[in-house]
Amino acid sequence: MTEETYLLQAGGIIQYARGHIRVLDRPALEHRACERYRVVKQEYDRLLSAVEAI
Repeated sequence: MTEETYLLQAGGIIQYARGHIRVLDRPALEHRACERYRVVKQEYDRLLSAVEAI
């Protein structure tokens, strides 16, 4: 387990066991992520909506 994984688990944001990660608090995880996450998510959502429109 990495230090960051440990800190996220200690903060109640994720649960980590046997190589599996379960997100317990998505808003908190997104807040801890760098700004690139939001940029990538916005682009993914935009592309997904374009595919759904077809």
